[in-house]
Amino acid sequence: MLSPKRVIHRKVQRGRIKGNATRNNTIDFGEIAIVALEPIWLPAKTIEAARVAINRRLDRKGQVWTRVFPDKPISKKPAETRMGKGKGAPEFWAAVIKPGMILFEVGGVNIKDAEDALVLASAKLPVRTKIAFKPTKD
Repeated sequence: MLSPKRVIHRKVQRGRIKGNATRNNTIDFGEIAIVALEPIWLPAKTIEAARVAINRRLDRKGQVWTRVFPDKPISKKPAETRMGKGKGAPEFWAAVIKPGMILFEVGGVNIKDAEDALVLASAKLPVRTKIAFKPTKD
C-alpha cells in the first residue's frame, strides 16, 4: 500500500479543502483519465483498490499512471476514549483531492477498453468522478 518513506511531521492538522485543483488537472501521460468532481481525503487503500481494478480489467496491457499519492497522515483516537490526553495515533494515509484533479490516467490500449476499466475503477472511489479524454490536435 502507498505511504511516504519519511515525513517531517508524524501528525498534521486536518485543514480544509478549498477551491478547485490548479495543479494535476491536465492529462499529461495517457489518452484517458478519471477526474474528481468533489473534494475528499482519498485513503491509500481506496487508491490501491482502484488501481488493481484498472489493471485487472486491462489484463495488464497498456500503461496506468496513478497521479495522486497519499502523503497526509489521518489520526484517530481509539473508540470510547475520554476527551483530552492529546492527539490520537496515525490511522492511515490519505491524498488530499480537490475538484478537477486527475486521479488515474491510462494509455497504450484501445480507448473503449480503457474507458471500461476507468468506469470500473470509479465505482471503487467514494467520490463523484468523470471520464476525461485528451484533446486531439486536429
